[in-house]
Amino acid sequence: MMVSIFRILTTTKIPPNIIITPKLQLPRYNNQTPQETLNPSIPFSQFQQTKILESQLVSLLDSSNNVNQSKQIHAHIIRKGLDQCCYVITKLVRVLTDKFDVPMDPYPVRTFQQVKRPNPFLYTALIRGYTMQGSLMESVRMYNLMRRQGIGPVSFTFTSLLKACSDAGGVSLGMQIHGQVINFGGFGCDLYVNNTLIDMYVRCDLLDSASKVFDEMPERDAISWTSLIVAYTRLGNMEKACEMFDGMPVKDMVAWTTMVMGFSQNAKPREALEYFDRMLEAQVETDEVTLASVISACAQLGATKYAKWVQDVADRAGFGPTNNIVIGSALINMYAKCGCIEEARNVFDKMKNKNVYSYSSLILGLAMHGCAQEAINLFEKMLKTDIKPNKVTFLGVLSACSHAGLVQQGQNFFAAMEKEHGVTRTVDHYTCMVDLLGRAGLIKDAYDVIKTMPMSPHAGVWGALLGACRIHGNPEIAEIAASHLFELEPNAIGNYILLSNTYASSRKWNEVSRIRALFRSKGLKKNPASSWVEGAKGVIHEFFAGDMNHPRTSEIKRELEDLVCKLMLDGYTPVLSCVPYDVSDDEKKKILLGHSEKLALAYGLLVDCGIIRIMKNVRICEDCHVVMCGASKISGREIIVRDNTRFHHFCNGVCSCNNFW
Repeated sequence: MMVSIFRILTTTKIPPNIIITPKLQLPRYNNQTPQETLNPSIPFSQFQQTKILESQLVSLLDSSNNVNQSKQIHAHIIRKGLDQCCYVITKLVRVLTDKFDVPMDPYPVRTFQQVKRPNPFLYTALIRGYTMQGSLMESVRMYNLMRRQGIGPVSFTFTSLLKACSDAGGVSLGMQIHGQVINFGGFGCDLYVNNTLIDMYVRCDLLDSASKVFDEMPERDAISWTSLIVAYTRLGNMEKACEMFDGMPVKDMVAWTTMVMGFSQNAKPREALEYFDRMLEAQVETDEVTLASVISACAQLGATKYAKWVQDVADRAGFGPTNNIVIGSALINMYAKCGCIEEARNVFDKMKNKNVYSYSSLILGLAMHGCAQEAINLFEKMLKTDIKPNKVTFLGVLSACSHAGLVQQGQNFFAAMEKEHGVTRTVDHYTCMVDLLGRAGLIKDAYDVIKTMPMSPHAGVWGALLGACRIHGNPEIAEIAASHLFELEPNAIGNYILLSNTYASSRKWNEVSRIRALFRSKGLKKNPASSWVEGAKGVIHEFFAGDMNHPRTSEIKRELEDLVCKLMLDGYTPVLSCVPYDVSDDEKKKILLGHSEKLALAYGLLVDCGIIRIMKNVRICEDCHVVMCGASKISGREIIVRDNTRFHHFCNGVCSCNNFW
């Protein structure tokens, strides 16, 4: 095809008064090709003929499929004497560097060097080519050459250079280029240049400079506003992000999605859902990214009311899980984290197409709910398909083994990762192994795994070991784990509390006092334990330990006391060791009675007759676990508790964890 075109162009003898153009697939305008808009009976000037040929060659370059075709076109450009045409040569350089990623030296550079009078667009094509291939200094050298030749830049010159500075983190050089922008009159008002400046300063963590550029812009578009909003959300400054968002004259889908995503990523799920609701009221279209962010917020909140609502929205928007793998996988994760593992299974079963993320989401969900064998079975089912497991899949399988105490199976999966499946172990997989062995009481074995790790253990690894020492009462190894944690996370109060509680379990009260004095001297404050329960009409009620400020406190207190009396008649004895304080037994009983999950349980028993769903921000204690088991038996109600590690399903006096957690 390409050769035949060249043959027509080079071999046909053209009478002096007739111009023959090759039958090229040129762009259409108003459903006509350029040839159709012209009267072929009228002879053209040589200038017009050249312009038509230039357009044809540019079109051919755009449609070329490989470098060899581009070279053939280049040869024809030379034969037709257009090797000095900056318009055509600029397109050639752009195609070589942008489309085919041809190294700048020698081909594009030597092509450029043949042009005697390059214009700013050709220089910019070279500058852009260098920036795309990571050669920032070469692009700057080309810019300097252009300036020495007395050729002024265009807006694309600056946007290419600024983007290169962003990619390389060269903020100092970027500031110098910003100075050039100001020096050349007119570019300081250029919308695209200013947007690129904002992007550069944001990516180089100079938000104040980005804000100054924004404030001085005579013209702004949605990109200008959204770039800064994204920057504030990434810093966790949602207050400033809201202020910017409210100031936007026109809020498009990207801006709304940025706010929803920002709240979701900054652990503000209620606000994310609120903004999504406002987005729907404004009749702004949603896409996969918006829905995925909302689904993530629902997963954080753990409220079934919102879970079902957001799936209905996804279905109406045409992103239902049946045909959309991304949304389907996100919904599986959401339902699992909302305590609705059956709904997660249903979504998975209805999906026409599944990928590794779909399988991994359900495997992780099943593991979280203590359905270890089912998670393992699903993993083995996946291995029989063409879908290959990835790192996340193995995290799910190892987590399932950890929650169920399946030590041997977990070790087998860990060994098979690299040998059989080619999946490289990460520090998170070693964390799972330490957790698996530690939960099973194999503290020394868990510590040995850490000592043989091929990479430096992070805080998660030592945290898993410290948690195991707390459960099984091993203050000696706990001290080793804590010493590493104090170096890695000097301001994480949870590590001090875990070590303090480990000492308390061994009744080493002097050590308990020393650790508490240590974190108090650092000015660290413990985040209060809290639980929230979904009440009537999906309303969320939050309770804090020992807090009696709920409007129905007196009823909640009476309901809880009645429950404890019934439990005691059934053989319940408070687990006083769950109180890590050197106080009287009566005081310990009082403290246990005020645990946030017990208050949430009492409220759930008081106001609803269905499944009681409780979420807690820290690990459920042994005494509350016993109470939940007994309450499910006495009330005949199913109780689902999600703490910071897993789900517990209490039904008829039995927990899904089989008292292993």
